[in-house]
Amino acid sequence: MAKVRPYYAEGGLSAAFYDVVTAADPTLAGDIETYAALAPPGGSMLELGVGSGRVAQGLAERGLSVTGVDIAPAMLVKAQARRAAMAPEAAARIELRRGDMTALDLKRTFDAVICPFYALAHTPAGAAWKNTFAVAARHLPAGGKAAFHLPKLDRMRNLPVVRPDLPVMDQALPDGGRLLLFVKERSFREPPGRLDQVIEYAVADANHRILQRSPERLTFWMADPEPFAAAAGLALEGPPEDLGGAGDIWVFRKG
Repeated sequence: MAKVRPYYAEGGLSAAFYDVVTAADPTLAGDIETYAALAPPGGSMLELGVGSGRVAQGLAERGLSVTGVDIAPAMLVKAQARRAAMAPEAAARIELRRGDMTALDLKRTFDAVICPFYALAHTPAGAAWKNTFAVAARHLPAGGKAAFHLPKLDRMRNLPVVRPDLPVMDQALPDGGRLLLFVKERSFREPPGRLDQVIEYAVADANHRILQRSPERLTFWMADPEPFAAAAGLALEGPPEDLGGAGDIWVFRKG
């Protein structure tokens, strides 16, 4: 197997085909509507882990102003291209920044802060979580809300065994080729709740001849977010909202 890269690294295929994978993921259905409801009409939002800008675009098209932050240059390139293709009025409501969500200070507040699609779970459930919740609180006024999408621990603990030679995704590409995803390695450790996987992205032609491969390590850390939120002065707004059976959106309010 080729050298394993980190997920979303320069030269990898996870960033290049992020939009293909998320568009095919039914467990994300309805997330943008949930986030949009956290801010008043025409309000402002800070997105931690903006990725390719999928959520930011949806929010901006609903009239919200979004500042999106990501640490991965490859993902910001995708987000910038997405913004450039949007209608000018909506595109003007998106600001993109490179930054670390565990140490961010923009010297302003937003109506809401969001951390979609398991972005927090990409960081170890310790100091990084504590610092990220502190960042969220720092950028909220009293009464402002923060939302974190986190994977369900029980589901991640009990993922089915899959064969490394059989794709778990086979998705058509616009050029007639195929995007194939293989789970080459998978392990779960607790404590802490940590899922480690090596996902191989493969680009094939219409006849399934592999043209390019990129094995990439994807790790999720899972823990109860409430103690981290409470330490930052954030209180749970209500029961976590199930999203597609795979994760929950946890909403907290700043006191």
